[in-house]
Amino acid sequence: MNFRKVSVALNVAYKLHKSQDVQICKLSLFHPNDVNSEPRKLNLLKTAIRYAETMATCCKPNRLALEKSPYLLQHATNPVDWYPWGEEAFTRALRENKLIFLSVGYSTCHWCHVMERESFENKDIAKILNENFICVKVDREERPDVDRLYMTFVQVNTGSGGWPMSVWLTPELNPVFGGTYFPPEDMYGRPGFRSVLEIIAKQWRENRQKFSDAGRKVLEVLEKATALDNVIVDPNSMNLPSKDCWELCMSQMIDSYEPMYGGFSRAPKFPEPGNIHFLLHVYGKSPESEMGKKALEMCTHTLRKMANGGIHDFVGKGFHRYSVDDEWHVPHFEKMLYDQGQLAAAFASAYLATRDKFFADIAEGILCYVDRDLSHPCGGFYSAEDADSLPATTCRERREGAYYVWKHDDIKKVLTQTVCEKPHLRYSDIFCRYFNVEPDGNVSLRKDPHRELRYQNVLIVKESIDAVADRFCLHPKSVEVIIEESLETLYDCRCSRPKPHLDDKMLTSWNGLMISGFAKVGQALCRPEYVQRAVGAAKFVRRYLYNCECKTLIRSCYNGADNCVIQSAIPINGFLDDYAFLIRGLLDVYEGSYDSFWIEWAEELQETQDRLFWDEGSAGYYTSCGGDSNILLRMKEDRDGAEPSGNSVSVHNLMRLATYLCRKDYKERAAKILSAFNSRLNKRPLILPEMVTGAMFFFDGPTQIYVTGRAENPDTAALLQTVHSHLIPGRILTLICDDEDDFLYRKNCVIQRMKSCDDKATAYVCRNRTCSLPVTTMEELCKLLEPPE
Repeated sequence: MNFRKVSVALNVAYKLHKSQDVQICKLSLFHPNDVNSEPRKLNLLKTAIRYAETMATCCKPNRLALEKSPYLLQHATNPVDWYPWGEEAFTRALRENKLIFLSVGYSTCHWCHVMERESFENKDIAKILNENFICVKVDREERPDVDRLYMTFVQVNTGSGGWPMSVWLTPELNPVFGGTYFPPEDMYGRPGFRSVLEIIAKQWRENRQKFSDAGRKVLEVLEKATALDNVIVDPNSMNLPSKDCWELCMSQMIDSYEPMYGGFSRAPKFPEPGNIHFLLHVYGKSPESEMGKKALEMCTHTLRKMANGGIHDFVGKGFHRYSVDDEWHVPHFEKMLYDQGQLAAAFASAYLATRDKFFADIAEGILCYVDRDLSHPCGGFYSAEDADSLPATTCRERREGAYYVWKHDDIKKVLTQTVCEKPHLRYSDIFCRYFNVEPDGNVSLRKDPHRELRYQNVLIVKESIDAVADRFCLHPKSVEVIIEESLETLYDCRCSRPKPHLDDKMLTSWNGLMISGFAKVGQALCRPEYVQRAVGAAKFVRRYLYNCECKTLIRSCYNGADNCVIQSAIPINGFLDDYAFLIRGLLDVYEGSYDSFWIEWAEELQETQDRLFWDEGSAGYYTSCGGDSNILLRMKEDRDGAEPSGNSVSVHNLMRLATYLCRKDYKERAAKILSAFNSRLNKRPLILPEMVTGAMFFFDGPTQIYVTGRAENPDTAALLQTVHSHLIPGRILTLICDDEDDFLYRKNCVIQRMKSCDDKATAYVCRNRTCSLPVTTMEELCKLLEPPE
């Protein structure tokens, strides 16, 4: 065996795939004695050698091998002549007068992997692509502007969307045909990818002018379809949405609510944290009203069903992307950072509303998972973990969910410990009952049409601890201990399995969402270490994703060799979401750390956001900044989806900054955003629940809470924690120090008038431009924090 050749191939494999197993194998080459003593490493080595030898004889890496995106690197050894998005590809398309085939996806996308395996690794299909098209690969997470534009075309053209996205463009970048996943060959009466390529290539050769004309018309249609209804010409004549738009949103949410299992749609069911945030705001606004009680019931029932469902990873913590069924049982197994950040905050707020430790435990579990598996040593957060993984080290084909599912017999073999009170009972008996584990698997054909989960179990809770305790005549506390110890045992067992691919790109926007998650959970649960984790991540973003000279953000950075943080050769400029989500994170960090530097930086970023993205003609923020001739249409995100709209988050940010910094212009800008989205908020508010929450904040005004003293002082800390222990919609918390050089002290004239009483830590609560008398005890402050009548 040529070990030098294999070693070189493994180096390339690790660069392209960032596989932990490949890295272990590479090390094993130089420590053969270790390999002989560790069977798993030996199996890994054999697998990697087979892979490396195959790779060494296949086609050479294409241009994508020079990229940093994990998704682009996954395609770096395809026989397709891929280009990254950029001038080189577009210049060639114009020079050769060829259509561009644009393929958009992300590294943890199951169907992206399928299409790569079936089509992009197929040499015959690659030949058709290379001869007839200029092929461009885009990571949608790196370039949301490209993804948003062409996904809108696909949705308008086909009525649906998703990834992988496949779009054909004229050399001028106008879309002419598109879809999502295509099977390689014709089947079920539908054309396969090969046929589609041949038909489009033929039509382009025979009638290029018709294609070009159609492409220009399509762009005009897209521009009209995505334009907002309200054009604000005179800033003094803004047409704000109705103050009661939240009631219509609540009505629409009740209509969409699924009372049996929670959630707001039929399968597939997504977490939709924007809906949860809205419901908690409605409850906090009026907890004793019928509407408030209904909001809390819908919110907590949904969160509880999710947390007890298979969408929740009981063993390793954190949440999967979505459920393929109504019961939240069988998930699509990828784990995304943006879900973890938003759901951690949602569960923490649910805990504040209910004082139910169940919600606090779930929130902490999410943070445990992120800190352990999605964290860079320098403080940043990685993007995602894949749905697919190898069922065993000896396997060569990945399967969805392989890392997370369990066979009944495997659990029996692992959980052999007996129950002290009843020696005839094993831990596995209690565990299988509680988590609905069946000998033939608990996933029906309806939930698993491709039979990837045959004989497997996806853990789901259908009985309470008390019910299981009664079934086995045990004390509920004993059952709790057994379940917890069993989960720890299974976690250790699962760690020996091949892990899913980690997308270790670090995005500013998603880091902003996770910073908020850590900061909010830390405040709600009185866990300062979580706030400090948020501070560490904020420092990471400032160090690696911020240009101090230009005061601009960079979209992404990457994990290089030895955990060195690296950038693309040409860094991607930040988008609206990068600014909006990070600003929100910084404001949340301030309310947990009381360091006014974070508000100072937030204001600086808000100024840059206004300069780069604001639409002076129609108001609102564009997704991308201007000046890129390759983005044919600047768009505005007009709905809150898996991630909230940058415009929705900006309404909240502007209202908070307006209060902190006494800046009326920020409140006016928030009003302009609401006016720009007036039609949607008055007619279809359910598509913008985060913005509706922002409208409630705008119309009701903030609840301003000022506390004097130093955070480390016990009396001051007690008042601050009293504030954090309440669910207060529109809360603005400020810690006042007497330092005249402090940023907030200089900026906020109200702060300068707030004084301590008798040198004691003192609190003021201000609503509707009226401040309370100062209070110095937790009991007095609690009364002031109760919702107004």
